[in-house]
Amino acid sequence: MSKVLLALTSVALLGLSGCADLYINQPASKPAAQATAAAKPTISAEAQTALTATQAAAKDAQAKNALWTTAEAALKAAEAAAEKGDSDTVLKQTKLANDQIQKGLAQLNYPMLKVGD
Repeated sequence: MSKVLLALTSVALLGLSGCADLYINQPASKPAAQATAAAKPTISAEAQTALTATQAAAKDAQAKNALWTTAEAALKAAEAAAEKGDSDTVLKQTKLANDQIQKGLAQLNYPMLKVGD
């Protein structure tokens, strides 16, 4: 029994010693927060303002159940372009999203259609 315990202990210690120096020879890397902050591209102030306004309008339309899928898709495309730093695409997609959001909100004022009267 003690030989089995000694063998298991030896195997466990040997395994742990192999893992102990696994990362010793690795080069030091920058913290992840610094690496992403330095590499993140920025967009123009105009594009950022348009994106923020469109996100707020989309949230309002979503709360009223008036957000069209085309507006949502355009907003997602604008957010993706913002991540890449493409200000022109952000402006283009936010303009499309705002147009679709306004049409969705205007649709709430249409009269209800009754079927079967």
